[in-house]
Amino acid sequence: MISAGDFRNGITIELDNNVYQIIEFQHVKPGKGAAFVRTKLKNVKSGGVVEKTFRPTEKCPQARIDRKDMQYLYKDGDLYYFMDTENYEQTALNADTVGDAMTFVKENEMCKVCSHNGSVFSVEPPLFVELEIVETEPGFKGDTATGASKPATVETGAQVSVPLFVEQGDKIKIDTRTGEYLSRV
Repeated sequence: MISAGDFRNGITIELDNNVYQIIEFQHVKPGKGAAFVRTKLKNVKSGGVVEKTFRPTEKCPQARIDRKDMQYLYKDGDLYYFMDTENYEQTALNADTVGDAMTFVKENEMCKVCSHNGSVFSVEPPLFVELEIVETEPGFKGDTATGASKPATVETGAQVSVPLFVEQGDKIKIDTRTGEYLSRV
């Protein structure tokens, strides 16, 4: 159990038979009346965000989220297959559970599969990936006055905006949280 006075960003709690992650919290002490804690909570299974206020002495059970390292094997239709590298057990997750997490992930990459009480609700890709550019237009000299960029397609099929000097066949580093180009490799 965790009291509302101890809330911090990133903590997961169980509330109304759902699991929520605290996105924002604010301790409010009005001039009149009792203090309270205003929070923004994200439902980890559905992704919905709700606002709720708590008394500082109110207690909630803290949710235990299991993050397990698994290897992404392949995609077959709407199913994504992952393998536990310790016991070689395979798990199939549907596209709704995975969401956009696999946009920049190649086969055989390691990911974190997040679950609560045995039910998987999301997949966390690695923070940075190195991918090869399979298609991009050539950059033209003289177009660099404003740090211009051009669209490029990487080997997973995702579109990325890259600087003009990057060419087809180059390997680049991408931040999977934002989808932004970081550097050439």
